[in-house]
Amino acid sequence: MARLIATIEARMTSSRLPGKVLALAGCKPMLELMIERLRFVRELDQIVIATTINSADDAVEDLARRLKVGVWRGSEEDVLARLVEAARAHKADVLVQLTADCPLIDPKIVSRVITEYDKAGVDYVSNVLTRSYPIGMDTQVYAAAVLEDVARRADKAQYHEHPSLYIYRHPEIYSLANVAALPEETRPKARLTLDTPEDLQLIRAIFAALRPSGPDFPLRTMLDFLDAHPAIARINAEVKHRYV
Repeated sequence: MARLIATIEARMTSSRLPGKVLALAGCKPMLELMIERLRFVRELDQIVIATTINSADDAVEDLARRLKVGVWRGSEEDVLARLVEAARAHKADVLVQLTADCPLIDPKIVSRVITEYDKAGVDYVSNVLTRSYPIGMDTQVYAAAVLEDVARRADKAQYHEHPSLYIYRHPEIYSLANVAALPEETRPKARLTLDTPEDLQLIRAIFAALRPSGPDFPLRTMLDFLDAHPAIARINAEVKHRYV
C-alpha cells in the first residue's frame, strides 16, 4: 500500500500576518485546529509539518512534537527542497500538499481529492486548477516521485517557492485532473483562508460558532453560517487574494 502523507507548509514569518499559524481561536492555535480537522481524513498515514530552520519556527516544531505529528525543518525560501526532504524523511509515496493558511480545511474535501487521485491514474490532482471551492479548501495530491522529478527540472525561483507550480504549468510533462466543488459549495471568491487580520477575525468567528458542535464541521455548514450572518461574511470581503 502506498504511504500517504499530508504535508503542511507552516512558518511564523508571514509578511501580511506574522505569527498567524499560532494565532489563537479560543484556546488553541490555528495550526493545531487544522491538524485536529485533518485527523478525520482516514486515508492519511501521517501528518507532517514542513517548517523552516529559522529560530522563529522553534515554536512550530514544539507544537508538532506536543501533538505527536511529524515535523521537518528546511529552507525558508526553497519550499520545494523542504518538501522533498520532508517526503524522504517520512518515507512518503504520495503527498497531500497543504498550507497552514487553511485551518478550516474540510476533511471530506481532502478525502474527495485523494479518492479522485486514486481513481484518475494521473500525476497530479487538485481542486485549484479551475477554482470553484472557496479559497482555503486548497488540496493537491501527487506522488513523491513527481516532486523529486520537479526538483530535478525546476530552474526558476518561483518554482522553488511554490512547489507544485511547475507541475501544473507543464501539462506536456505531467497529467493533471481537477476536482470541482458541488453546486452548493461553489464559491470561488469566498475567503476561508488565513492571510490577513480580517481573515483571522472571520476564522475566529467561524470556529467560535461551529466548533462546539464538533471539530470536523463541513464546508456547507460554514457557508450556511456566513449566509445567515452577513456582517461576519463582510469582515474580509474586501481583501485581495494573492494568486501565484
